Amino acid sequence: MPLADDLDPTERFTDRVADYVKYRPSYPAKARDAIVAGLGRPSTLVAADIGAGTGISARWLADSGMRVVAVEPNLSMRSAAEPHARVAWRHGTAESTGLPDASVDLLLSAQAFHWFRAEEALREFARILRRRARLALIWNQRNRADPFTAAYRRVLVEADAEGLAEQKSFDPEIILRAGVFTAPRLLEFANQQVLDGEGLIRRAMSGSHVPKTGPTAQQIIERLADLHGRHADAAGCVTLVYTTLVYLSERE
Repeated sequence: MPLADDLDPTERFTDRVADYVKYRPSYPAKARDAIVAGLGRPSTLVAADIGAGTGISARWLADSGMRVVAVEPNLSMRSAAEPHARVAWRHGTAESTGLPDASVDLLLSAQAFHWFRAEEALREFARILRRRARLALIWNQRNRADPFTAAYRRVLVEADAEGLAEQKSFDPEIILRAGVFTAPRLLEFANQQVLDGEGLIRRAMSGSHVPKTGPTAQQIIERLADLHGRHADAAGCVTLVYTTLVYLSERE
């Protein structure tokens, strides 16, 4: 079986779609409000969600009233997406979306840009965005100041199973270096995810760097079960705390 870092990024989550659908967190409504602010009446806008996965971010964006084209190369992920009246799905990659020139008012990439070939993707984004349209790159980043969330992270780090987005900081200068976008601005929003014991384990297993079988997987499961047992509230739940990072830029 290939190591996680050897996998084709477009197929990386194929074997963990069910956990991804059920146990990945969404994003705060305030973050969505900031992303769409000033773009006009949502019902008149077209957005593209690139690397849309199972549609968590596409549905979240469509709930604002705009139409969303969700672009995702992985058939298993697309097939698992819950339908939404304002979301249309298509096969494509960040570097080759298949969308027409200057056809979208907002381009979103949620929890996915770190998998793209950045320079090629940004050229493609510039092609499909209208002039003065907006680029939004967002991530849910685990809050390391929260004791329980920090302990959850340690379990993954010590098993060498932390995801790429948590390992590396995003360099916003890559957007500016593309030469067609304004300097990105960073906004931050509080976010959290309440999980029971099974949900905590399945949340971890939705990550592409986390093994699903074998001694390391068993070690992670046992440590997370212990962590849950020590921190669960009266309802049997724990809370992962995130900071939702939103990078916004405009197509010049």
